[in-house]
Amino acid sequence: MTYGAQDRSKPLARVMMRAPGPAMAAADPTEWHYGPQFNPERAQAQHAKLAEIVADSGAEIHWLASEADGLSDAMFVQDPSFVTQAGAVVLNMGKPLRVPEADLHVAAYAELGVPVIGRLTGDATVESGDCVWIDPETLAIGRGARSNQAGIDAVAAILAPHGMRVQAYDLPYWTGPAACLHLMSMISPLAPKMALIHAPLMPYALWADLTARGWTLLHAPEDEFAASNGLSLNVLMLSPKDVVMVDGFPKTRALMEAHGCRVQVFEGDALCIACEGGPTCLTRPILRA
Repeated sequence: MTYGAQDRSKPLARVMMRAPGPAMAAADPTEWHYGPQFNPERAQAQHAKLAEIVADSGAEIHWLASEADGLSDAMFVQDPSFVTQAGAVVLNMGKPLRVPEADLHVAAYAELGVPVIGRLTGDATVESGDCVWIDPETLAIGRGARSNQAGIDAVAAILAPHGMRVQAYDLPYWTGPAACLHLMSMISPLAPKMALIHAPLMPYALWADLTARGWTLLHAPEDEFAASNGLSLNVLMLSPKDVVMVDGFPKTRALMEAHGCRVQVFEGDALCIACEGGPTCLTRPILRA
């Protein structure tokens, strides 16, 4: 197989990325909800460092063309789709500025030879930042500002013929719909049954379900979560217990290391913290093998 990314017992083998490039350089930070640390030139360099870490892990990177297409958030390739062993599911973004990104993913999968088994349209919205695989057959989706019930139902209908099911969990309001609160804002898997979590925002039902399944849930330091606008929790798993995070949050890093994780870091103030997306958001796993 050359695709299928829901099994976290396997290392990342193929991944999609897109550099910030000219779209971000021309972005209006107010329109895109970017913070005061926004700096396109520094963001480009920080993105290149993340890509270097990903490539050094042995993963093959498929680069989406970075063009002056007005799609600044398209560098967050996690969100418009996800890839199962049956093929890709192309989603419909809850943030209106990002809706055209789905077409970029359809074209990429055609180029990569990954079949698209379904696509969301109309009022049905889901962003993959709201999607976490509990196991290879069970997808958790956070119901909130970016992913609605119609979208969750549509994803469930796409996956069911392939032996996969969806479990929905309600997300809190937090700072409102303009901000980017995804399910993955409060949980980052580190291994098949281990995750870093922000307990105060995590759906209780999800916490209870994972605890009943025997997951180890590491409660990330709340002061670093607040200082990073949630990005201290955004951790990319290259392989089980081999992870990447934004630099500058030593207590969160130490917590993972104390539980056997190897943690690599990169500077992300201008890229991740300013633009509300960390290393998981900047990568779209295509294959874990």
